[in-house]
Amino acid sequence: MRRGLTILAVVLIGAVPAAAQTTTTKKPASKTAPKTAKPVTPPAAPQRIASPATMACPQVLGTGVGSKLEFCDVVTGRNPADGIIIHLPPHKGPLTLTFDLHNRHTYSEEMVKAGKAYANYTATIGALTMDGTLLSRAVVRSEFRTGRDLLDRIGGGAGPKGLKAVAPVGTERVSIDVPEDVNVVSLLGEKLTVLRASGTETFTAAQRPIADVSNVNIDYQPAPKPPAKPASKTPVKKKK
Repeated sequence: MRRGLTILAVVLIGAVPAAAQTTTTKKPASKTAPKTAKPVTPPAAPQRIASPATMACPQVLGTGVGSKLEFCDVVTGRNPADGIIIHLPPHKGPLTLTFDLHNRHTYSEEMVKAGKAYANYTATIGALTMDGTLLSRAVVRSEFRTGRDLLDRIGGGAGPKGLKAVAPVGTERVSIDVPEDVNVVSLLGEKLTVLRASGTETFTAAQRPIADVSNVNIDYQPAPKPPAKPASKTPVKKKK
């Protein structure tokens, strides 16, 4: 009898559904990935501007017939107001002023044919602020032997083919860094030394043209505009 009861119990246990025998486990909740901060893009730096310079030339040599460049005489002197005045726009940091510096030669075909036209020129000029502070010096040295040494011929003269006798010779590219607080620069001559077969001469007298400049340009970063002033409020008059 006991054996029959044991077999019945086994049968009953086997009849229990499998789902009732197993323990249901819950899946762990999925974790949300933390949001990453977007990288901050720095503001783009203002672009530099390159343009021809605005200048006042007190003594114009003229326009080159080949290059079409304007050549301006640099005269000697002590007063910056007598020089080539270059007006600069407001700029952030140093502004780069560039120009070509040339010697001046008075051309004579007769002297060339006679073998007496040789000349060695050394001209020194200064770049100054309007209060006379020297920013930089520039020197150009060149030689003349024949007409092939001339850089260009200048139109508007009384010579053959309407050319001027004075012509630029030699080129020295000059670059000057102008401080942020300077908005006007003067180019003023200091001295000219000329070596010829007959000897050496030095010229420093005021108002004498000793060199020429051309191709004057500037490269700079514009200064930021000042913040706009808030509009003033007009007081409202109270009615009596």
